Amino acid sequence: QVQLVESGGGLVQPGGSLRLSCAASGIIFRWYAMTWHRQVPGKQRELVAHIRSGGSTSYADSVKGRFTISRDNAKNMVYLQMNSLKPEDTAVYYCNAARDNQNNYWGQGTQVTVSS
Repeated sequence: QVQLVESGGGLVQPGGSLRLSCAASGIIFRWYAMTWHRQVPGKQRELVAHIRSGGSTSYADSVKGRFTISRDNAKNMVYLQMNSLKPEDTAVYYCNAARDNQNNYWGQGTQVTVSS
C-alpha cells in the first residue's frame, strides 16, 4: 500500500520559515519524481516545486529563490524548505509521487498559514 505522509505545516509570521517533510512508503522511491503542490479553497491546485529522480529541480516563479525542494532516497523522504514566507503562501501543501499515469500518488496535505 502506497502512503505519502506530509508533516511540518503550521502557523508562521510573514518573513518566517517552515520545513515541510513527506515520508513515502510502498514505492521504490528513487524511481519517482516528487513534487509539492498547494491549494487554496476555491482555486486549482498549483505546482510549487519539482525534483526528478535524478535530482534536478524546478520551481514555480512565485517561490523561486525562497523555497528549496530536496530528497533523501535513503530515507524515502522529500522536503520543502520555505523561507521568507508571505501571506499569499497560505495554503494546504500536498506531496505527490509520480512515475507515470498509473503510478501517481498524493498525500493528505498539511496546512501552512502565514499571518501576523
